[in-house]
Amino acid sequence: MSRRWKTHGLSITVGTMFVAAWMLQTLLGWGEFVTEQTALGEDPQVLGPNGYLWSWGRATFENWQSEFLQVFVFIVLTTFLVHRRSHESPDTDYQTEAALRRIEARLASLEGPIRRADLALWPEATITPSRSRRSTCGKSAPAATGRICSA
Repeated sequence: MSRRWKTHGLSITVGTMFVAAWMLQTLLGWGEFVTEQTALGEDPQVLGPNGYLWSWGRATFENWQSEFLQVFVFIVLTTFLVHRRSHESPDTDYQTEAALRRIEARLASLEGPIRRADLALWPEATITPSRSRRSTCGKSAPAATGRICSA
């Protein structure tokens, strides 16, 4: 039972809750049906043209209809509309790609002035690639990385 509970615990719990709620609806509905039939002076019957089965089925399917309609609207329709660029989802792939292109263009235009500004702050600095573990600055650095060092 422990392995079955671990692998199917959610289904077992939801199924048990469903059956318990359905049984509770049946018992409470039967009590209400008996009260109504007694007040009308009729014998309460489970089957027959005026039996409880028809009232129970109507109540059950009305409840299921409202629940399934709610699930359909909240999950299925909203999922479809989100993928169709609805107002609930304004940030689409097209807008994201356009924003990234604008940012890249802006960075490309700023790349030159930033380098010139760095060199203006340190005019004696040069960018030298390190070919060994020991950089030209006298400190240990990983191979093939660039460091800004004083000339």
